[in-house]
Amino acid sequence: MVAKTQKATPRKPVTIPVTLIPGDGIGPEVAEATVTVLEAVGAPFAYEWHTAGVAGLKKEGDPLPKATIESIRKTRLALKGPLATPVGGGFRSSNVRLREEFQLFANLRPARTLIPGGRYEKIDLVLIRENLEGLYVGFEHYIPIGDDPRAVALASGVNTRAGGRRINEFAFDYALKNNRKKVTLVHKANVLKALTGLFLETGREVAKRYESKGISCDDRIIDACAMQLVMNPWQFDVLVTTNLFGDILSDLNAGLVGGLGMAPAGNIGADAAIFEAVHGSAPDIAGKGVANPLALMLSAAMMLDHVGHMDKARRVRDAIDAVLLKDKVRTGDLGGKATTKQFTRAVVSRLG
Repeated sequence: MVAKTQKATPRKPVTIPVTLIPGDGIGPEVAEATVTVLEAVGAPFAYEWHTAGVAGLKKEGDPLPKATIESIRKTRLALKGPLATPVGGGFRSSNVRLREEFQLFANLRPARTLIPGGRYEKIDLVLIRENLEGLYVGFEHYIPIGDDPRAVALASGVNTRAGGRRINEFAFDYALKNNRKKVTLVHKANVLKALTGLFLETGREVAKRYESKGISCDDRIIDACAMQLVMNPWQFDVLVTTNLFGDILSDLNAGLVGGLGMAPAGNIGADAAIFEAVHGSAPDIAGKGVANPLALMLSAAMMLDHVGHMDKARRVRDAIDAVLLKDKVRTGDLGGKATTKQFTRAVVSRLG
């Protein structure tokens, strides 16, 4: 008697919950475009939509509502559009608060040439910024003199050996896993001998453990590094630095490839990660349907990498490259005439 064979029950794909924060200004438009592309590539995400920034303040009375925080605490993964932050007053940056709340110590900022013909060709850099220490700890106060309550402003920076070791280990691990060959430590240890000298010291200690793995290491003073990035960016591979310097250099690197509209980013910690568009909320073009969704789409590709769907991430990047270079479909800021939806449809078509 021959035993009957049972048909294998097909496994359902594992769904990954994600907190989605559309953001302010053009945020909802680029978020909708990005979700459309993620669905087209078959990304297994289930979205929980929440607010922050000005939208959070209007809806919940808080630029970082409790419901948003609780959602990220549960999902441990978020995709975030641009959030508006008042300059010089108003509420504190929701971006900074999110990094602190979830201890997202590493800011990952790749910069890659997407459209040839600009001032620089074949740029492929990665900047890794320490996210929680330095001058961004926010230890500030005023000292009154006479009748001027704000006569003197003081700010204190804090770098720790543990924090320096953690961000440098992240940078060297990233280099090793992504076939990078060199890590450059960026500092100002010639002047800020304690604050950034400690960062440089820990970086050099970490570097010794990676010499036998084929990862070389050098260092640059921040001002010299900024000049050399403009003069010869191809000499760099992975750069790792402290909070303030990383904030500045990451935007400089974005400028080498066309601006913040081309720049994805990820904020990564031990227990959570938030991927975001780092450009502004562009309220002047909000609702007009002409926003460039590239930065958030590329950030979503980074999120796919983070959760182990590298093939889908590659497909998204390849589709974007094909749309820009072969189909010549580009939004107005890239010299084209495509609307946000037209660009999105072109990417979806390539994925199909």
